Amino acid sequence: MYNFKNMLHMLKNKFKKMNRKTILIAIVVIAIIITGVLIYVNSNHGFSLPTIFGKSDSQIGKEVVDYINNNQLSQTQATLVSVSETSGLVKVKIKIGTTEFDSYATKDGKLLFPQAFDMSAKKTSASTDPNASANNGSAPTSVTKTDSPMLESFVVARCPYGLQMQRAIADAVKNIPSLAQYIKVRYIGAVSGNTITSMHGDAEAKENLRQICIREEQPAKYWTYIACQMKAGDTTGCETSTGVDSAKLSACISDTNKGVAYAKKDFDLNSKYKVSGSPTSILNGAQISENSFGGRSSDGVKSMVCAGFKTQPSFCSTKLNTAAAAVSFSATYSSSTTANTNNTGAGCQAAQ
Repeated sequence: MYNFKNMLHMLKNKFKKMNRKTILIAIVVIAIIITGVLIYVNSNHGFSLPTIFGKSDSQIGKEVVDYINNNQLSQTQATLVSVSETSGLVKVKIKIGTTEFDSYATKDGKLLFPQAFDMSAKKTSASTDPNASANNGSAPTSVTKTDSPMLESFVVARCPYGLQMQRAIADAVKNIPSLAQYIKVRYIGAVSGNTITSMHGDAEAKENLRQICIREEQPAKYWTYIACQMKAGDTTGCETSTGVDSAKLSACISDTNKGVAYAKKDFDLNSKYKVSGSPTSILNGAQISENSFGGRSSDGVKSMVCAGFKTQPSFCSTKLNTAAAAVSFSATYSSSTTANTNNTGAGCQAAQ
């Protein structure tokens, strides 16, 4: 009996030791599996953990697109191109019409950022502070006043926020035609060989060149063409409906001593003013923030021009639309949803 009890006690202790050892092995195996999964997810941005760990990147991307479409933040249907993770945020590449641009969302899918600013990049000028508060159209002390001011707006033709700025200018010029002589839209890009390049690809580069040629050789048609083209990007239809001389336009585009040469002058000014995003506003040779003058609205455009005068002309007292212009292609100037669009800073960053 005594020996039998001793044997049972020994077996019990051996089982306890073996059980603890088994548990420890199981914990180690589980830890290895979890570590492997996390490493795989980190190196494969197209893969997302199941919803038990929270929303997947793909789910957040779909929610971003649904939010834009359901709340009519764009007149043109938005589609999802891709999702990835960057700097602790979900980067969502969206396509609106023929234009692709990046937005960002928090990992819980609650907050959406239509644009992001790289704070590691060196700031080019104190006057470009995107958080500058509105000051009822008064000019910052850095603005040089002249008898004939010039507002230069640097854009690319397919940037949603560049289109927003062009729309605001077009509406201002439509209501106050004499403003046109104090405003010039310039384009961002570079020359490679005998062709120009742009941040959103070849289609945008071609449209930039088309608009530059119309601006230089058919200036009376420029704003009517722009006002038409920004509705849906119909270049051929807008050339016809606005009376652009297509033969003259084609000759300008194909002649590098004209089209490319005109563009090169714009691109040289990109470097001079350290332009890095679309849109960027230059008033009398100094970079300014649109937000300091009422934002990207037709009244804001008027206020920017008027801030550059030594003596303001009578049209400066004319009140124009204070609502922010619609972003991207749009058949209308604005809407209740786009009127509150964040209009500070440059929306499309130049390609690195």
